[in-house]
Amino acid sequence: MNALAQLCREVAKAPATSQRQIAERLGFSLGQTHGLIKEATKSNYITQTNGTYELTDQGRAWLQQFKVDNAVILAAGFGSRFVPFTYDTPKGLMKVQGTPMIERQIEQLLEVGVTEIVIVVGYLKEKFEYLTDKYGAKLIFNPEYAAKNNLSSLYCAREYLGNTYILVADHWMENSIFNAYEPDSWLSCVHIDEPSNEWEAVLGPHGRVRKIEIGMTSGWALIGPAFFSRSFSAAYRPLLEEYYGRPGTQDYYWENVVKENLKTLKIYANRQGSDNVHEFETFEELRQYDTSYLINTNNEALATIARVFDVPISQISGIRPLKEGLTNLSFVFECKGNQYVYRLPGVGSDTLINRRDEQATYRLIAPLGIADEIYYFDGETGVKISQYYANSRISNAEDDADVQIDMAVLRGIHAAGIKPEHRFDIEERVAFYERIAQDVDGITFADYDRVKVKVNELLAFRRLLNIPEGLCHVDFIYANVLHLDDGSIRVIDWEYSGAADTLLDVAMYSIFAYYTKEQIDRAIRHYLTREPTRREEARVYLYVALGGFLWSLWTEYKQALGDEFGDYSITMYRYFKEYYRVLKKGGYLSDGADSH
Repeated sequence: MNALAQLCREVAKAPATSQRQIAERLGFSLGQTHGLIKEATKSNYITQTNGTYELTDQGRAWLQQFKVDNAVILAAGFGSRFVPFTYDTPKGLMKVQGTPMIERQIEQLLEVGVTEIVIVVGYLKEKFEYLTDKYGAKLIFNPEYAAKNNLSSLYCAREYLGNTYILVADHWMENSIFNAYEPDSWLSCVHIDEPSNEWEAVLGPHGRVRKIEIGMTSGWALIGPAFFSRSFSAAYRPLLEEYYGRPGTQDYYWENVVKENLKTLKIYANRQGSDNVHEFETFEELRQYDTSYLINTNNEALATIARVFDVPISQISGIRPLKEGLTNLSFVFECKGNQYVYRLPGVGSDTLINRRDEQATYRLIAPLGIADEIYYFDGETGVKISQYYANSRISNAEDDADVQIDMAVLRGIHAAGIKPEHRFDIEERVAFYERIAQDVDGITFADYDRVKVKVNELLAFRRLLNIPEGLCHVDFIYANVLHLDDGSIRVIDWEYSGAADTLLDVAMYSIFAYYTKEQIDRAIRHYLTREPTRREEARVYLYVALGGFLWSLWTEYKQALGDEFGDYSITMYRYFKEYYRVLKKGGYLSDGADSH
């Protein structure tokens, strides 16, 4: 630890300061401070006048090596624990006491002369653009923000690492902990006196971090910013590049690199009071700190909940995200002693789904007692509030007993004889999804034109089948089948539902579970409770192929809008190709439409 530089920095910050005042600010003993003053005076870094000290020109020149170059703020993440706010506002732009968290940090940096601000963005990146005009910030986009943790964000900004502050956009410092000069690398640490999942810094002499452990009973937790000295950055950067290139580091934080290399990376704890550095893990923590959120959140979702249940916003609690679906964003909340799910349609879903038709389906199936219980449904926006089934589990598509139950439930829905006025016409949907995907330049398959010829062949075969239609769920994925703790079943998310060939649901269940042909054949037998006819096999294989093609177009469209689905599009596209071959090689297409 460079105590001499810390002393000179304190004298530079507050000239005409006494020895006792310097000792108090540094947390040093009077004896240690006296020795440092003696050394600084001898080196002509400071001078003494009437018992107070001032920095000399030589001292200012010596301090320049410790001058902070810049700050890198990591702001790419989604902030899932702050739904519903982060559906349209990045967490770092949420306001605390009237100021966006990231702006609070920037202004504190500017106060000490740190003017080069680099912000790594990802989710809702456009929301940060105004910071370029307001503060002269430089934005860097992390294209991997949805797939990797913040190690990838710091990797994107690695060329800026020098004498650099590293910040996360959603931290809040009551009082600034920044300086114009920083002689030592440090990690902000807050003492916690109870068990926590935070990362703990185990300290050695002079506060050097000797070890970092994940999870703690009590101790110094890594909460808040960090500072890298120029020499630290020079040692850290090649390690960062090495870790970024390693397989299996997608979930790594930039701190993992520090944690695993403390023998060569020298860094200290910058010990802070818990009343100064804040990391709001949940919305509940934020509104305990900023009580204005108990009265007015300026959030449409919470305002809707308050209106539906006729309660003040302060009585809405326990907010937490559900795992993000492919189409919607949803969160659980508590109100009036019960738990509910708030569904907010995702990007592009207003184009993909007719919410009036979905609403009509819920009305039709209400007497069956099989669907999720609805408390509010807006047929225009698709916003839905439904019952949350605590202690339920989703079906396991790899468990044959669950598959038999799921197929029995499906059989019962189809046997109810419900036929909605709206249809799920897979031929119409293919044409529609193709058009909207092409409109946003979303179709990226090199062999698409050749494949489309085969699609048209299957669509022509389907028209010849002339199958009677009944109510289909269409999105009958295993995750939409809930097993309640009382043994009953609920089938949720009927947004794609409509009248169609009922074997379409068996095909959709299969491709959503990534089934092999053997597993698909088993699902058909479970649904029919007997061996299928060739005509029934042909219908299921046909919808496996067409369903795969349809959802690949769906995914291409959604990805063109900014969503990310990994290899889902490719997987669905392969289903078309594989089951087109099954139909051709198996002679199903040449059997004719009347084959049994």
